[in-house]
Amino acid sequence: MSEILVSIPQDLARILKVNERELPKLVKVYLAIKLYREGIVSLGKAAEIAGVSKWEMMEILASKGIPLQYSEEDLREDVKTLERLL
Repeated sequence: MSEILVSIPQDLARILKVNERELPKLVKVYLAIKLYREGIVSLGKAAEIAGVSKWEMMEILASKGIPLQYSEEDLREDVKTLERLL
């Protein structure tokens, strides 16, 4: 995935009470949460943006009280995957 560089005010690290080195990761997580909550990206894409696994992304969302968006189509895809594996 290609990247775009964005300037972030140093004060943000202080406001969020994180080390400046942790700030880029945290911003990616917050962006992924926002995009997922608004239905713009899938769980997998949110995890990719945040740089975490799908399981970690589900834990992050749960910790923020954000329900998973799981459609009938998601269920069908999961069933097909399970059938292929079994």
